[in-house]
Order: sequence, then C-alpha cells, then structure tokens
Amino acid sequence: MAGRLAAVCLTVALTLPGCATVSQPSGARPAAAERERPNIIFIMSDDHAQTAISAYGTEIGRLAPTPNIDRIAANGALFENSYVTNSLCGPSRATMLTGQFSHMHGFTQNGQTFDNTSWNWVRELGREGYRTALFGKWHLNYSPEGAGIDDWAVLDDQGKYYNPDIITPTGRSVVEGYATDIVTDRSIEWLEANAGSGQPFALLIHHKAPHRNFMPAIRHVQKYLGKQFPVPTNYFDHYDGRPAAAAQEMNIYRDMYEGHDLKMTVEEGADELRFNPWPDDFRRMTPEQRSAYFGALQDSNDAMNAAHMTERQLAVWKYQRYMSEYLGTVAAVDDSVGRVLNWLEATGEADNTILVYTSDQGFYLGEHGWFDKRFMYEESLRTPFLMQYPGHIAAGSRVEAPIQNVDYAPTFLDYAGLPVRETIQGRSLRALFEGGAPADWRRDIYYHYYEYPGFHSVRAHYGVKSGRYKLMRFYGDIDAWEFYDLETDPDEMLNRIDDPQMQATIARLKDTLVDLRRQYRDSDGPAVTDPLTASAKGKRDAQAAAGLASHAHH
Repeated sequence: MAGRLAAVCLTVALTLPGCATVSQPSGARPAAAERERPNIIFIMSDDHAQTAISAYGTEIGRLAPTPNIDRIAANGALFENSYVTNSLCGPSRATMLTGQFSHMHGFTQNGQTFDNTSWNWVRELGREGYRTALFGKWHLNYSPEGAGIDDWAVLDDQGKYYNPDIITPTGRSVVEGYATDIVTDRSIEWLEANAGSGQPFALLIHHKAPHRNFMPAIRHVQKYLGKQFPVPTNYFDHYDGRPAAAAQEMNIYRDMYEGHDLKMTVEEGADELRFNPWPDDFRRMTPEQRSAYFGALQDSNDAMNAAHMTERQLAVWKYQRYMSEYLGTVAAVDDSVGRVLNWLEATGEADNTILVYTSDQGFYLGEHGWFDKRFMYEESLRTPFLMQYPGHIAAGSRVEAPIQNVDYAPTFLDYAGLPVRETIQGRSLRALFEGGAPADWRRDIYYHYYEYPGFHSVRAHYGVKSGRYKLMRFYGDIDAWEFYDLETDPDEMLNRIDDPQMQATIARLKDTLVDLRRQYRDSDGPAVTDPLTASAKGKRDAQAAAGLASHAHH
C-alpha cells in the first residue's frame, strides 16, 4: 500500500507532487493526529444537471456560468464520469449516507420512510470524535432525529423556497427568507461556532435548489430572463422505438404546470396565474416578496400573452422560461458555495478540509422534451461531482474513472482513518488521487429505478452502462429492452436492441448485468434471463419492487 501511495499520484489527470498519506489512527489520538484528520464539508444540491455547471465546459455553462462551483474544480478535481444508482431524491440521499444500493438500505422510492437508526458515515465520524451537522433538505422522513448527527435544522419535506418551515430538535417554525440563503447562513454560523475547537468537523449542506418549482432568489429573478438558450435538438422527440420514454409524463410543454412551474399569467396585464395546484409555494411569500418576484416577470408574461403564439412557438417559449427560472435558482447555490469557500480561505481551514460539491442526481434541461430525472438516460444518470483537498488532490485534476454515490461513504471513512464496513457497496475515491485508478476499479455502472406507479409515470427499470454501451430492461406494464451506442448516438435516440450487428455486444452486456445483480445482491424485478412478457406478472413485479405508497408531488 505504502509503495503505491508513493507512486505518481494521479494517472487519470495531472501529477500530484508529494502525495501525503493520512495516518490510520487507532484508540486515543494525540493532538497532532487529531489535526491530521481532515474536516469534511459535503454540499449537495437537488436536481442540479451536470450540464448546468460551467466547469464541465458545456454551452449552458458558458451562458450561465457557475464561477464559485468552478473554484472547487480549479482547487481540486472534477469527476467526468460521476453517476447515481437510482435517480430520485430520497433513494439517492439514503445511498449517500449508507454507501448501499436502494434495495439494500430499503429506501427505493420517495414517500417511504428511512430508518434513522441505520448505519451512516456521519454518525460513525461522530463516534470517532468529529463534530457533525446537517442543514437543509433531509427528505428521508420527518427529521434526522436518531441519525446520530449532533446539530441539524432541516426543511419540512421537500421544503419551500420562500419563508420555509424549518424543523429543529426543539420544534418547527417558519423562517422568513430564501431557503438557499437560510441554509447557508445556518451553515456558516455553525462553522464559526465549531471550527477551531480542536475537533475535526463534518458538515452536510443540503440545498433544496434547484428543485422544482425553480424559484430564484429575488436578486436573480431577471438574471437570465430574455437570454436565449440553445433548444436541444431532440426537444420535440417522438420516442420512436422507446415505449417507456413515450409513456412518461415529464414533458416541459405538455406536463409542466403553467402557473406553478412556469409562472405564466392568464392574460396580458393580469397577475393571476395559470394552473397552480400547489398555491402555498407563492401564498407563503410576504406581499413584498410576491410583488418583487412576479413584478420582475410581468413584462415577459405580458409579451407572451400578447404574442398569440402557435403551439410549437409556445413550447419553445416554455423551454426558455424554464431555463431562466432553473438557472436563476442555481445562481444562489453558486453564491452559497462562494460564501463557504471564502470562509474556509479566510479562516485558514481550507488546507485541512475536504470539500465536495455534488447533486442528488442529474436533471433534464429540455433533452427529449423533458424536465425531472428518473430514467437511466445520461442526463439524469450523470451527476456533478467536484472535490478539493489541498495538498492531497492536485489542483485542476480531471478524473475519468467512473464513480457512483455508493462511493461517498467509504471515501469519507478512509480519509478520517476509519475502516470501511463490509456492508458498504462502494469504494473509497482516495486511490484515484494516490496512484490512479486501481486495475480492479469498476468499469461498469449498475442502476435500478423502482418508482412505478408513481409521479411522472416512468416505468421501473434496471441497466448497465459499460463504456460506450448502455443496456436497460424496463419492466411492468411496459416490458422492454433498450440498447444504445453512446459513441454514435450520444443523445440516446436510436434503440438498437434488434440490430443484428449488436447482438454479440448485447449478449455480453446481459452477462455483465447478471454478474452485477449477483455482486450487488439485487433480485428485485424480473431476472435478466426472464423472457419479455406483457402479462400481469411484470406489472406486479414492478409494483412489488416499487411499493404502492402514495408519492409526494415532487
């Protein structure tokens, strides 16, 4: 091990001079060893598409830059191939905490209840002398009570953008302000109170933003209003050869709520919103907040109503309004990251702090005509992941090795000098900085989505991504295989499952899927070798795997 750590430290990107190893403390730690254990700040937003971060070099990022998130990439590493195991908020959060796939930790879909007594890496660090805290979105049950986190204040359920209900150990109350700023304020206050105590700390900052219904801070409402973003080439996708894609209900121009999501008014000169089934998001705003927010959109809404657009023109207008609201919401998250980075640098804590920025999953920004996530297609399978640890991760690194959110827990345990539990299904990322990806690093990404029946009507499916190829099995009332060559078809428009030239590759990937399901102990849904069938058995399998609990609207 020591010889490998002394090797060239980052074959996947830049070299890292003088790779330092972190000692493996055991028992009582002297003060010097205590200082060697890094602090951890884990920042996770909700539904932040990788394409909406300028460090990833995208066109959207060029038009709507994220300079503070980009600072993490400049200070440390950007992961080019970061993936989730189940693209849905609650299951992803449970995976982040436990290092396990959904079927192992038991939280497969939103609306279920996570067992707070389950093992999680934050509690483990707390037992070993870390101060721990979580502020923002929990979304696994009512609160983190019993999860072993020292200090917490969380949003109620999905949370509201303006004047949200905040739950603390002493109760629940409305806090006036904007959710992203409130979460940041509490996080900075906690850092001020706990840094310098001689104990390392682990702080989780979990933003609601930029989750639906995409409400920017008032200072950012007009930031991108009127800016033209490039409409995806497959915005008007017909879903040929992809029956599950055709059956979804997450289309921007058909399924988005015109009042609630897009803030469209009923007619020129009016301030009455179109369809708005969840009025509390706006009703809880103060009169001053409402006036400032909707006043900033009034001219745009009036122009839309006066234009008498065709159906296709209105569909494009809705895309531009969605992008303006979504990216305006991202802007406050970037502000927040900047505040945390500035605090670290001003206090001198940056050099001994691991800082991560990620999202609980990816998100569609008009690709296939969609918003939301859930499918194993690239936009929601991929998630941003950026990480800095000065002196240990080379500045400006780009890591190509594929990672998943099961890897977060073992990474933090590793850097804290703690053994990795056998129940964890991921691997520490530390080796990727200290000698490059090991020869046995994963090549294949396994994914399983369960929530059907459920909101947005995305069918249950599992699959594998192996380099340029992706194979998925949908099951339930739509029982079908899909196969894509991402090198020739990066937008996943051509399902080549019946292409004679691809049968050998498909057979190999089916074998890989069998191995992955065995490795991760997943027996939910039909077996890889089960024939496709339109019988009710498939639907019962899907319902049994997903559960039939009611699903919150987000």
